[in-house]
Amino acid sequence: MDLKNAVRALAALAQETRLSTYRMLVQAGPEGVAAGRLGEALEVPSATLSFHLKELSHAGLATARHEGRYIYYSADYQQMAELMTYLTENCCQGMPQECLTVMEAALGGCCPSQPKRKPARSRA
Repeated sequence: MDLKNAVRALAALAQETRLSTYRMLVQAGPEGVAAGRLGEALEVPSATLSFHLKELSHAGLATARHEGRYIYYSADYQQMAELMTYLTENCCQGMPQECLTVMEAALGGCCPSQPKRKPARSRA
C-alpha cells in the first residue's frame, strides 16, 4: 500500500457512521451483510448509508455483490491487512515483528485463517 491509498482508507474511516459501518462489515465476515440490515442496525436512512458505503468502496475497504434485489456488502480483508501493515511496518524502533506479533494475535482471534485440508490419500 502506498501513502495515497493509506490516506484514502483512513479518510474513509474518519467519520462516525462509516467507521461504525465498517466495523459491522468486519464483524459480519466474508459473507457480508445486506445493506438494509446495516441501515436498520445503525439507524441510518438508506440514502445516507448508500453514500457512506460508496465512500468505503471507493477507498477499497468494502465490496458489494448483488443477489436478486439485495445488495450485500463485505469488508475487503486484504485491503484491511495492507492498511494495518502499512501503519505498523516501521513501528517499534525498526523492529516491526514486535508490533506484528501483537497484531497477528489480535487478528487470529477475530479472523481465523481457513483450516488446511489434508490431501486425499490414494488407494493403491
